Amino acid sequence: MANPHKGRTGLTRIWHAARNSTAGMAAAWRHESAFRQETALAVPMLPAALWLGNSWSERAILAGTVLLVLIVELLNSGLEAAIDRISLEHHELSGRAKDYGSAAVLLSLLTCGATWAAALWARLLG
Repeated sequence: MANPHKGRTGLTRIWHAARNSTAGMAAAWRHESAFRQETALAVPMLPAALWLGNSWSERAILAGTVLLVLIVELLNSGLEAAIDRISLEHHELSGRAKDYGSAAVLLSLLTCGATWAAALWARLLG
């Protein structure tokens, strides 16, 4: 059976995609405390990137690392939801997949932290 939503084109496709994206963000906000915490940190960090960066590329990198954390968190939450939809029973592969997602979030947080620490060091002590 063909997916009836795959035939959309143009503005209709963009409208539905935007609606689905908004619903996903709202669901993540409602159900994922980590996403809420990371978003609360992103709100002041994104404008701070404008002050901290010395060029447009530095500002983009600083903001990009903050957004990367949110993106990876959303992907990890989606992965966890899909695994939980299949079964809540403990399975080695399900646990491994969730651990991989968690590791990806950790790496994005470490990348963001290291980038911001280096930028702060250069700005305040360099």
